[in-house]
Amino acid sequence: MSEQNFNEKEIQHILKLYKQRREKSKENYNKIKDTEEFKLKNRARAKEHYHKNKDMKKNAYENDKEYIKCRNSYNYYKKQNREEEFKKKFPDKYMLLLDRSCFQTSTEADADQHISAHS
Repeated sequence: MSEQNFNEKEIQHILKLYKQRREKSKENYNKIKDTEEFKLKNRARAKEHYHKNKDMKKNAYENDKEYIKCRNSYNYYKKQNREEEFKKKFPDKYMLLLDRSCFQTSTEADADQHISAHS
């Protein structure tokens, strides 16, 4: 990719053109958004997208079901300040959460606190 250097005047001109295009686009959308034709086209597009991706969403949910259960269980124990009990009782669930980086380990949290304390 070629690197281009723009001076301040060119940058301002590019930004002005961009803002004008965005405003024109927004005006056009506001004009047509309430028309029956637009609503019908938009519904048809959304319906088509839903039917094309229904199985993909279902698969994603099925793949994440165990993770979501583990995360919810961990959050339950965390609210009651029983995180250590969760780790001992469900080591496999805890490892799954660690693999997915659901939460910071204590060493990461300590490092973050150390960094913020010295900033």
